[in-house]
Amino acid sequence: MTKYFTPDEVEALIPRLRELMGPLVDLHREVLRLRADLAGEQRRIMLSGGGTLDRDAWRARSRRIEELTRDIQEGIGAIMALGGVPKDLAIGLVDFPHLMDGREVNLCWRFGETSVGFWHGLDEGFGGRKPL
Repeated sequence: MTKYFTPDEVEALIPRLRELMGPLVDLHREVLRLRADLAGEQRRIMLSGGGTLDRDAWRARSRRIEELTRDIQEGIGAIMALGGVPKDLAIGLVDFPHLMDGREVNLCWRFGETSVGFWHGLDEGFGGRKPL
């Protein structure tokens, strides 16, 4: 059964959401950077017709991505345990189910916002946010 949140209930969670989402945004950014580094290395080797690969550095980056991914999964799990649904780690977006005039919608909070002031329909995303 879905738990529906009121804006006040989401606002009460914002301090904890900030603690969880801030590091997640940073971890996500680091994973993207490391993946880009690995992709660049792959392109360099392919374009040079082979080349030398620093296997230790490659393995270290790959292990770091795995570690960060586990940390991200734990953070996502903690947000989901609060009842939120992380939508976009790049901008720290979290949705919470809400009933508005008998219709299921999402209350939409973004990292850095001090309150929950927006909602959107289930078939809309961040771009469809409307003020409460």
